[in-house]
Amino acid sequence: MKQILIVEDEAIIRTALRRLLERHGHSVSEAGSVGEAVANFTLGDFQLIIADLRLPGAPGTDIIDRCGEVPVLIMTSYASVRSAVDSMKMGAVDYIAKPFDHDDMVMTVQRILKQRNLALHNEVLKSELSRAYPIEGIIGTCPAMQEVFARIQKVAPADTTVLILGESGTGKELVARAVHEHSARRNAPIITVNCAAIPEGLIESELFGHEKGAFTGAVESHRGLVEAADGGTLFLDEIGELPLEAQARLLRVLQEGEIRRVGSTQSRKANIRLVAATHRNLQKRVNDGRFRNDLYFRLHVMEIALPPLRDRGDDIEELARVLLDKTCHRLNRPPMQISAEAVERIRRYPWPGNVRELENVLERAVILSEGDTVSADLLPLECAATTVPTEAAPPDNLSLDEYFVRFVREHEMQMTETELAKQLGVSRKTLWERRQKLGIPRKRSPVS
Repeated sequence: MKQILIVEDEAIIRTALRRLLERHGHSVSEAGSVGEAVANFTLGDFQLIIADLRLPGAPGTDIIDRCGEVPVLIMTSYASVRSAVDSMKMGAVDYIAKPFDHDDMVMTVQRILKQRNLALHNEVLKSELSRAYPIEGIIGTCPAMQEVFARIQKVAPADTTVLILGESGTGKELVARAVHEHSARRNAPIITVNCAAIPEGLIESELFGHEKGAFTGAVESHRGLVEAADGGTLFLDEIGELPLEAQARLLRVLQEGEIRRVGSTQSRKANIRLVAATHRNLQKRVNDGRFRNDLYFRLHVMEIALPPLRDRGDDIEELARVLLDKTCHRLNRPPMQISAEAVERIRRYPWPGNVRELENVLERAVILSEGDTVSADLLPLECAATTVPTEAAPPDNLSLDEYFVRFVREHEMQMTETELAKQLGVSRKTLWERRQKLGIPRKRSPVS
């Protein structure tokens, strides 16, 4: 039953309207004036108030400020544009002219109530979502992800440097964008740079810009990505790959708020917020002389650690369903579901490539599926534990770069790129980027 209050001084009209609405299943109360309505009812308890514009004592529009979020429909015998516009400006949800058509009145009431119920439902849904997923675009209910959400909400407004840690594919860029979107810089740009994807000889020019003639091929001046981020956020992904010379320039930006283009003698101001991310152990790289100690301490102001997918419990199943819906929409496929056997396989697999690998596996399943269900046979997952080399203990006292080169050259003729990436615990994209950085061209192999 819908609770409606009619505020109308003419008893005949009031009674006729009440009977009309009751015949359509609504519960109706009556009042002859705004004063009577305020004295006899709690206005916020109603779902809709229908008030005549001209009432004794005070006009019907006076009730608008007294009823909170309850919509008010104004009735008027003066169906002029001015009276309608004035009522709407004062907050009325709509108006209807007297004498009104019964069908028009019923349809108008039903439309307003439907819109109100939808708005209330959306508010409840938003409230529930904000509790479960307080950061838009990032899904996770496990304790580790709740800690990530809490860190983002605390650090985002502070405008301080943030260091995001996590394995490849855990969503570090999503976290960086969330920090930016919840900061005072949200209306300024966020510039994303993958430090591992830029050749070492070009990275200083790309980041800090260069002047015309600074080096061979510099035919004109170039504004760097740090300048492009002025006023906003600079996100440096895989900052552990930044060469030492570029680290020194970046430190100056953080300390002095200034940059100097390659080949220039003049400094320029740069107001940026730095968010950095890495899957490396930066402290170990400091100890090895591959990362500046002073830059490390500048970066390590606030840390956000992302858990690997294999440690996120029930989040895996929920992520799989969300990513499946997203993939179906992107590929223009009807909605699909995941079979119980496929869910169990997804839960047991260790996901060395994390969320990125899960998304790629589901995309393959959607493309190959001939029905509306992702079955277990569409998931090429070996559920035995995968050994992932870590930076903490490279074999034979090799650096990770040396180990990477040796491993790829020893196995690339027997493995596909996908298998190589899986054994190294990285995505195919990261494997390609590392090949480019270390100068290891991909060879044709019998199994590719």
